[in-house]
Amino acid sequence: MYKTLLLVLTVLLTTCVKPKSNQSSNNDSGASETSVPSQNISSKEKEITLEESIKSSMEYLASDELEGRSTGTNGIEKAAIFIEAFFKKNDVKPYFTTYRDSFKIKKIVGYNVVGLVEGNDPKLKDEYVILGAHYDHIEFQKAINGDSIANGANDDASGTVAVMEWAKHFAKSKSNKRSILFTLYAAEEMGLKGSQNLAKRLKKEKLNLYTMINFEMIGVPRAKDQIMAYVTGYEKSNISEMFNEYAGSEIVGFFSDAKAYSLFMRSDNYPFYQQFGIPAHAISTFDFTNFDYYHHVDDEVDKLDYTHMTNFINSMIPAIEGMTISESKEIKMNNDK
Repeated sequence: MYKTLLLVLTVLLTTCVKPKSNQSSNNDSGASETSVPSQNISSKEKEITLEESIKSSMEYLASDELEGRSTGTNGIEKAAIFIEAFFKKNDVKPYFTTYRDSFKIKKIVGYNVVGLVEGNDPKLKDEYVILGAHYDHIEFQKAINGDSIANGANDDASGTVAVMEWAKHFAKSKSNKRSILFTLYAAEEMGLKGSQNLAKRLKKEKLNLYTMINFEMIGVPRAKDQIMAYVTGYEKSNISEMFNEYAGSEIVGFFSDAKAYSLFMRSDNYPFYQQFGIPAHAISTFDFTNFDYYHHVDDEVDKLDYTHMTNFINSMIPAIEGMTISESKEIKMNNDK
C-alpha cells in the first residue's frame, strides 16, 4: 500500500510540473511578455530607427568606394545596385520591366532608378505623383588635404535617401490613393539628362501625371528664423499653400534668391514642367548661406545633420500623403483657375 501511495504522489507531482514547462515553451514561441514592448515602440525610438536608416544609406552612397558617383562609372553602378536592393527589400516594385530607365549620352550609358507604389483607390491609382532626386555627382575634383573625391553627400545623396525612405514608408503604409513613382536620376550634373529622358518617355507613354516634386540638398537645416524648406518656382502654382495645409504647419515657403539663381530651371523638376505643364517643383533646405561645400570635395557625411534630415522626412510625409489622397487635383498651376 505504501508503495502504491508513493507511486500516486510521484505521478501527481510530475503532472503539476508540466503546465509550468508548457508555459515556458509558449513564451519562447512569441507569446511571452517580452514580445509586448516590441509592438509598442515609442515615437522617439521610431525616430532613432529612421535616423539610423538614413545614416546607414548616406554613409554608403557618399563613401569613397563610390568615387563621386559620376554617370557612366563603376561608382554610380554600385549606387544603383544599392538603391535597387533597398527598393526590393522594402517591397517597392519596379515601374518598368526592371528598376532601370536607361539612356545614352554619346558613348556613356546612364540609368535612372524608378520604383512604384501603386495607389489603393481603383480610380485615383491611374493618376501619378512623382518624387525625385538625383543620385549622381561629379566624381573627382582638385585635391584638398589629399582628398580628391567629391562624394556629394548633401548634393544629392541627401535627397536620394529621403526619396528612398518615403518609398519604404508608403510601401508599408499603403495609404496613398494615387500611385507614386520614386525616381532617382543619373546625369543631373551633365545637364538634367536623366530626368529629360524619363520625362519624355513618360509623356510618350501618356502617363497621367498630377505633380512632380524633386528634392535637392536637404541635408542641413536653414537658420532658425527661416521656414524649414523652400519651393522653387514658388509663384507658378499653389503647391506651397497646399503642402502647408496638408502638413498642418508651415513647412515650405518662399526663397527670395531662388529666381536670381534660376533654381527652378536647374533641377530635375524642370523637364517634367516642360513636358507635362503640371506643378513640378524642387524643394530644398540649401540656401547658399548654410553650406559651404557645394561641388566641393568636403561635401561629406560629417557635414550633415541627421536629426534635421529625420525631421524633414517625417514632416513631409503628411504633405505628400495629402497630395496623394485628395479626391480632386487641389494642387494647380496659378493660371489654371
